[in-house]
Amino acid sequence: MPGRVDIEIFGKIYTVKGEKDPEYVRKVAEYVDRKMREISQVTETVSTSRIAILASLNIADELFDLMDDAEELKGRMAELTRKIQGANPPLEGR
Repeated sequence: MPGRVDIEIFGKIYTVKGEKDPEYVRKVAEYVDRKMREISQVTETVSTSRIAILASLNIADELFDLMDDAEELKGRMAELTRKIQGANPPLEGR
């Protein structure tokens, strides 16, 4: 259901408006909050904006790793598809 949803990230409440399901938005917010809290525990900075930037970089790194994995899997799937097609010639003309 699209609409407004209140979320909490790093101790602050934000109202988010959008088309996504509120439960999905909360789940994303919880992930961001968890990442910020992880960063705050291993760094000496107390700047919320610096913690947010570091968390964003970590999340972006995870995303890029997953995109690389997806590309690798697409390549492997294409290779396997070619092998299967080569092992099973079309039934036309039989």
